[in-house]
Amino acid sequence: MRLFEGTQWDRPPHCELCGMPEAECRCPPATEPVVSPATQTARLAIEKRRKGKAVTLVRGLKSAETDLRELLTQLKTGCGAGGTLQDETIEIQGRQLDRVREILEGIGYRVRG
Repeated sequence: MRLFEGTQWDRPPHCELCGMPEAECRCPPATEPVVSPATQTARLAIEKRRKGKAVTLVRGLKSAETDLRELLTQLKTGCGAGGTLQDETIEIQGRQLDRVREILEGIGYRVRG
């Protein structure tokens, strides 16, 4: 349900390509390029932060070719830890190098570090 649906201020969503309302749009569906995880190499590292806290970093994955938010969710769930996404770097709290490596290799990524 949209915010103003059914009121005089209702604006139905429009197609970004042709500008027509989505119900009338005839544009072909946009497909995102799908890149196999086997063609990408994830670089793992551990970085020390303030007060001696350790953070596991995953670098080298392109956000245009990989859904980094989905990958972050899988890593956080698999490690049982918190994490965040900074630019194109995934940060997982704690020393989780072995767990992160297992998860990424299970998905099919090449792993270094």
